[in-house]
Amino acid sequence: MSHYRAGRLWVLACALALPLLSSCLTPAQQLLLAAIPDGTLSVLLSHFERAPSANRQRVAELEQRGDWVGLAQFAEDNIAKDRPNAAWWMVAGYAYSQQKQHFRAIQCFGEMVRLEPDMPEGWNLLAQEHRTVGDPRRALSILNNALLALRDSPTTLMTLGDVYGDLGRFDEAVRAYRRALDLDGGLTPAWAGLARSYIKLGRPSEAEGIARSMEKSNPKLAAAIRQEIAGEKRLR
Repeated sequence: MSHYRAGRLWVLACALALPLLSSCLTPAQQLLLAAIPDGTLSVLLSHFERAPSANRQRVAELEQRGDWVGLAQFAEDNIAKDRPNAAWWMVAGYAYSQQKQHFRAIQCFGEMVRLEPDMPEGWNLLAQEHRTVGDPRRALSILNNALLALRDSPTTLMTLGDVYGDLGRFDEAVRAYRRALDLDGGLTPAWAGLARSYIKLGRPSEAEGIARSMEKSNPKLAAAIRQEIAGEKRLR
């Protein structure tokens, strides 16, 4: 098994367990996992035609090594040569996010949104950075603007559900997650968020229904949901 594949499996293993989701992955990694089939920065970059293959390879190498300082510098060097290319702003934002330089990441993702307003990833990553710095209300405003520009984006709706959860607005979180899942029923983090919202609303039977539906396709998620139901009952 290659180092690249092993890393990918580790990311998937983290994403399966509801209580551990936020501890295994950074917010940017969670969004990339949900938004991109292979869940990696280098795969997202491959969708940008203006990025030469040598650049994509270099990004992949730096990402796999976890060299976030080198990746940020590489992105900045390319921004200096090709400022209107949203891909490099995304790479820079991702690298700064991994270094916990979240305000610089916000600047980069904001520029990505300005250049490519029809790309959900930019809006979602920008909102997620505002969540990370403790500003969910700003994240909510960004996501509502995103939905005006994008109409229905499942990952944007999923992130909207997360933000409503941050704000304790769990009824609205349920509606956002349900809309996301109507568009893409395979969004595991959205199922996790929906179950969590039901638990917070004191509706454990509906969370249990999600767990039952996941028993065969995702038994670890089903077990995690039941663990959270039990934990909430103990608190009550």
